[in-house]
Formats: sequence, structure tokens, C-alpha cells
Amino acid sequence: MQIQCVIFDIDNTLYSYDAAHAAAFQKLTQFAAERLGISGADFQALHRQTNEALKQRMGPVAAVHNRLIRYQNLVEQRGGDLGLALEMNELYWSTLLDAMQPNDGAVGTLQALRERGVRVGIGTDMTARLQLVKLRRLGLLPWVDFIVSSEEAGAEKPSPALYQLCVEKAGVDAQRCLFVGDSLVKDVLGPAGCGLQSLWFNPDGQRSAVQVEQIRSLREVPGHLDDGEMNQEK
Repeated sequence: MQIQCVIFDIDNTLYSYDAAHAAAFQKLTQFAAERLGISGADFQALHRQTNEALKQRMGPVAAVHNRLIRYQNLVEQRGGDLGLALEMNELYWSTLLDAMQPNDGAVGTLQALRERGVRVGIGTDMTARLQLVKLRRLGLLPWVDFIVSSEEAGAEKPSPALYQLCVEKAGVDAQRCLFVGDSLVKDVLGPAGCGLQSLWFNPDGQRSAVQVEQIRSLREVPGHLDDGEMNQEK
């Protein structure tokens, strides 16, 4: 079945979220020591506790990714000036955005797909504004036809609602859509369960008990767009 639309995850697929997050969290830890009087280890523990409490309270919705709410709650627990939460949020995101670099082949691959007449979509957890900002900063936005965030879909991956909205926006049958991402559950098995074809971006060669189509580099994506239907399991 000829692929007519390729839908990409963003974080840890089009760029290394782990690397950018590490740089941003280091800055945040320094801020907490200087402005809140919290040591590195204590800040990490408090940050983790606050995050888990919000997840339990809010459930699997896009707002759970809102770092301002995390920092607001953290500062409230410390009894500090709530204006610090705004500073922490700005510091984290400005540092992360500055640290981002597109993964090898990301720009060329999206451009090549569009030049072949293949629609390019984004299917991502998180809020729309920040994901669009990331795409623009990565130089990828000109090659993207549409984006579906969990904020818009009203559900996080691997909820079928997000993949179904991706297919709707793609304007083609689900089996003519290829979903590409780093999460085996969210970007491969989830889309496959909704009738999409899927491709595991697995640059580190992780092992999986489930046999799926996978790539080590984004440069390999165009090579998977052929006339033969990709098998999810062999």
C-alpha cells in the first residue's frame, strides 16, 4: 500500500529531548540553589514528587506537561514568591530551545518527502504552542502540513483519539499513513492498532520482544515508502 502521509513524533525523534532537557534541568537546579535555597539532590526529589502528584491529580491530559504548573506547585510548597515560578518556566524553556539540534537527517528527510508529494504530519503529546515553537526553532516547520497535539486531540498517546485525528487531517486512509517515532508503545504499537503503518526510530538499537519495522536514522524513512505494505510483525 503506497504511503501518502508520514507522521512524525517530535521529542526524541526529530531532536534529542533527553540532551536538551538535561541542559535545561541543570540550569533549573542552579536557579533552585541560588533563589530557593534548595540543594541539587533535594530539588530533584521535590521536583519528582511535585510532578507525580500532578499526574495523579490531572491524569493523562496535555496540561500535565505544563511546567509552569509544576513550578507553581513547587514554589507553593516552599512558601516562596510565586513570581519565581514564572522565572523557572522561562529559564527551562529558553534553555531547552537554545540547546535543541535537529537529529541527523531530520530536515533533509522532511524536505525530501514533501518534494515527492508525500504529506508530512506531526503527532505529539504536549501543548500545541510549544511543539510549534520547537518545530520552528529546529527549521522543520516549513515542511510540515499539519500537527496533532494531545492538547488538541484531548488525549495522550497511545489513545486512539490522537491517531484518528492524525488520519483525519492527513486526508487519506489510515493504512496509507506511516507513523514514525521513538516510543515502541506510543509511536509504533499504538498507531498500528488504529490501522496505520508504523516505523520505530531506534537509533541506539534497543531490543524488543515485539518484532517491528525499525530504523537507526531518519534518513532511512524515504526508503520505506514503497508499493509493498509494511508488516508490523514478522
